[in-house]
Amino acid sequence: MFELWMTLVPILIADIVNPVLFAFLVYAAGTDRPVINSCAVLLGHTLAYYLAGIVIALGIEQISDHLSHPQLIDYIIGFVLGVILLWVGYLSWKTEKTEQAAETRTMTPLKAIGLGAVVSFMGMPFALPYFAALDQMLKADLSPVTALGVLAAYNVLYALPFVLVPVLIATSGQKSQDILRKINTWLVSISNFLMPILLTLVGLALIVDSLIYFVTGYEMF
Repeated sequence: MFELWMTLVPILIADIVNPVLFAFLVYAAGTDRPVINSCAVLLGHTLAYYLAGIVIALGIEQISDHLSHPQLIDYIIGFVLGVILLWVGYLSWKTEKTEQAAETRTMTPLKAIGLGAVVSFMGMPFALPYFAALDQMLKADLSPVTALGVLAAYNVLYALPFVLVPVLIATSGQKSQDILRKINTWLVSISNFLMPILLTLVGLALIVDSLIYFVTGYEMF
């Protein structure tokens, strides 16, 4: 389990650095119910992300058999993901992010939950670190219940940094708007620099892990 989390932590960091969710939380912070709506967006995103992870894992293979018996396909998937991550990491250097415009908007908590879910599902095709994390979980010798617990823990850890938004709104009130916009700008600039590096490192690790298995039949992770 420790070895699995040693692999998942850098993937998780690469996943979190993507500023898309934070941008939508800043959007929710500018609505008429900023604390409730930002919490609702985060809840909707986390639940949708978790459920999507289960569906993806089940789609790759029957979870009960697959989690107990890692197969060649896991390493083929890992190798392909590694190559894609390297390519996306290269392209990310040229990617420009845009900042949300500041204005007051009306939104209900239910719509906010829906927005969080939509953000999660719309971003799923581009959530390469999440796919890499699922691949690592599928390779681990875990029971189905343990695997679901690890996936849940991953999603909770993913959501934790974003709890900063409702907490900041609740403690700072209207002043939080300027602070959040500054954090969002900072996160975008940091992600433009850090995310390509993290994606490249994760991609290289997956490729090396797969090549070692192809050549020797033994796992690196």
